[in-house]
Amino acid sequence: MRQSSLKTKSFSFEKLTQLLMCLCLPLFASASVSAQEFFTLKGHGGPIKGIATGSDGVILTASFDNSVGVWRDGVPQWLEGHTAAVNAVVSLDGGRVVSAGDDFTLRIWDAKTKQSRVVGSHTAKIIRLALSPDGQRVASASWDRTLRIWSLDGASPPVEVTGHANIVNDVAFSTDGSELYSASADGTLRVWDAQSGAPLRLLVNHGFGINTLAVSADDAWIAYGAVDGATRLARLPDGAPLRDFTADRRPILAMAYHPKAARIAVGDAQGYIMLIDTDEWRISNDFRATLSGPIWALTFSSDGQNIHAGGLDDAMYSWPVKTLGTSPQMADTDRSFLKAPEEMSNGERQFQRKCSICHALGPDGQRRAGPTLHGLFGRAAGAVDGYLYSQTLERSDIVWSDETIDLLFELGPDNYIPGSKMPMQRITKAEDRLDLIAFLKQKTTTP
Repeated sequence: MRQSSLKTKSFSFEKLTQLLMCLCLPLFASASVSAQEFFTLKGHGGPIKGIATGSDGVILTASFDNSVGVWRDGVPQWLEGHTAAVNAVVSLDGGRVVSAGDDFTLRIWDAKTKQSRVVGSHTAKIIRLALSPDGQRVASASWDRTLRIWSLDGASPPVEVTGHANIVNDVAFSTDGSELYSASADGTLRVWDAQSGAPLRLLVNHGFGINTLAVSADDAWIAYGAVDGATRLARLPDGAPLRDFTADRRPILAMAYHPKAARIAVGDAQGYIMLIDTDEWRISNDFRATLSGPIWALTFSSDGQNIHAGGLDDAMYSWPVKTLGTSPQMADTDRSFLKAPEEMSNGERQFQRKCSICHALGPDGQRRAGPTLHGLFGRAAGAVDGYLYSQTLERSDIVWSDETIDLLFELGPDNYIPGSKMPMQRITKAEDRLDLIAFLKQKTTTP
């Protein structure tokens, strides 16, 4: 398999004009989940945005389909309650789970009863979570430019951490839980007091936005990945440059570290997973995990033998660390923005761009972020059985027709149905809306 050319010295890139940051854009087959074997976990209806593992062997997956998957021996249990994509998840003792996502909320679940309570919320989407070493607190990184530290027993109010000049993309606790590290699109790594939220020091000023970080088990170094493709390590506690494993790919989107495996895993927008050996400080593997799109999520198995990954595919993939590169790649994924425009009619093109990531056309809704569109015309809004609608749609008197669908995309969901879960988007050209309606009518109406 072709290896990417790598370099281990610093360099600069021209400023990026766009950053691939989020997807706004059966079923289940049993799998063995033994360490040192390749396996997949299938069942979600959208890309995998976050992965976590528990000490008891459980694997947790957070998905664009608004759900959390709790996997034991390859069998999923679904936690549903978020009203938008779930981006991050962590495992607690006693079968409890914490998750957060695009609906701004942080939830704690009892996986046995599937019941949850909202611990609190940010004022924008939550991207990453970190669990304190004692398991009593969770820190959240949000696009509202803040971090928050939550007491899981509810005994104290959340601590709001402010100081970044742009969205906060990642967060981690120090080994003793006394400090908090954060990465931001403002190009900085910062350190905070984990009790008070007070700023302690500016660790790194990289210039380009930093998307992800990982901290060594002894707080000797911090690794980070950035928009310009940089994969670097800085010494702790002073932030002095330590190592540079930058490849010719950008941006870096995901990172994971396992001390027993002595490996840092790095995922990028071009579908590679790079493994860095932290004993010998060398690149031990550079694997093209997928030909279609980015690596959104990375986590090692609890024993460090496997690396779990999520991308555009609706499945989580897990490869043995020792034989990475000899197992299958992620399946090529026919997502809307990967299909050639000339292969589609204008109506299908509008559907692929605006609707396909959230909605299925057939009677099987396939666990998507939105309900199936099968039988759409003449159906009351909020009427698909089994789908968790916003109260706005449940109380709406809208009936879907040529006219109402046209208005939906002419005005945008945020104006036509304020408070619904539909993302903000419009189709400004009347001809494009008419072509979309014709396509939907053809594909969703039972002959």
